[in-house]
Amino acid sequence: MTILLVEDDPMVGTSLIRALNDAGMMVDWIKDGAQGEVAIVSGSYSLVLLDLGLPLKSGLEVLKSIREAGNKTPVFIITAREKIDDLESGLDMGGDDYIIKPFSLKVLLARIHRILRRHGKEKVSVLSNGEIAINLMSYKASYRGITQLLTFKELALLQALIEHPGLILSRTQLETHLYSGIQLVDSNVVEVLIHALRKKFDPQIIRNVRGIGWMVVNHTLCSH
Repeated sequence: MTILLVEDDPMVGTSLIRALNDAGMMVDWIKDGAQGEVAIVSGSYSLVLLDLGLPLKSGLEVLKSIREAGNKTPVFIITAREKIDDLESGLDMGGDDYIIKPFSLKVLLARIHRILRRHGKEKVSVLSNGEIAINLMSYKASYRGITQLLTFKELALLQALIEHPGLILSRTQLETHLYSGIQLVDSNVVEVLIHALRKKFDPQIIRNVRGIGWMVVNHTLCSH
């Protein structure tokens, strides 16, 4: 599952992404309300962690806008103690839960899981391009009769490719998916992960387009 974090505080954002990654969740991180709203409307997220005190557009404005547009993505409100008066408005506008800074990451994760269960978002999720299948909950992937357990980063890279079958993803696009913009990336991390996946399965599992990037074929559209 992928969670959208809309939070402008770098320390809070970094801590949240690490905690969510450790819990097996993918995270996209956006640092202002205007881009956050675009991402919510155009993306497909299991849950949004939405700070209220955002630049460009406040969290309340974002929440009001997406709910008026009919978007029902679960929204977990994060707010500083001095913004507590805004919580009632946020919940009235369709927020699913809230937590006040500073907060316990353990408590936050427990409440995220509760929201996901309530919305039916914690079921087993399997992605496939017609030949490769990955289970996002068990971290297992299958390809041409071979099933292997993946590391978190191997799963994240393969997920990015399977979500865009037939499209070539550049190094920058893959690194952004892997690291959510918070870590320094080794220059060859993508190649290392792809080499590991090819070794576990087959060299043809991921195809290289020289000078451009990598892709997996959309086998669901291929004739046999």
